[in-house]
Amino acid sequence: MTAPSHLPEGFEAPLHRALTEPILLGGVPRTVAIVNGTLAAAVGLGLQLWLPGLACWFVGHLLALWGAQADVQFMQVFARHVKYPALLDA
Repeated sequence: MTAPSHLPEGFEAPLHRALTEPILLGGVPRTVAIVNGTLAAAVGLGLQLWLPGLACWFVGHLLALWGAQADVQFMQVFARHVKYPALLDA
């Protein structure tokens, strides 16, 4: 690995790939997977509706997986989208 020409010698450090990639659980961002699992557990265990709880988890995980394949940080993008009003209404 050669240092760029604008850096003095000795000012480079290896960066492990795990420090730059988000933490995923089953291909879904960790916070989304935890919220989805908690909601499904509340429906399945708390309300004793096992099949709707399992369906809620499955559909939620598939939707989150679809969003994560498009952009791993889709929840941060969505939160920012909801936070700011539309500036250019047509």
